[in-house]
Amino acid sequence: MMLRLNYVYALIKDDWTITDDPYVIQYRRTTLYADLGAERPIAAERDGQKLVVEVKSFVGASKIQDLKQTLGQYDIYRYLLEETAPDRKLYVAVGAIAYKG
Repeated sequence: MMLRLNYVYALIKDDWTITDDPYVIQYRRTTLYADLGAERPIAAERDGQKLVVEVKSFVGASKIQDLKQTLGQYDIYRYLLEETAPDRKLYVAVGAIAYKG
């Protein structure tokens, strides 16, 4: 929970607006929930940017199993977002310890 809040604060500090908490991915009869949806306001020189963030902590018994699950989830979300919200870019957020490990 704390890791997720850190990412919310970091996005807001970087001028992103949290638009969905959680971000709902609806495809046919399937509903999935990514942690966050955010967008950056439109600037005069560029189009507005939109993203979806899935926050992972890697605190399970097996880091490899956590990684496999995260990669599978990423692939599924990416495919569904291409179908339902192609204007959104998908990110997986992890803490510094998990990233370095």
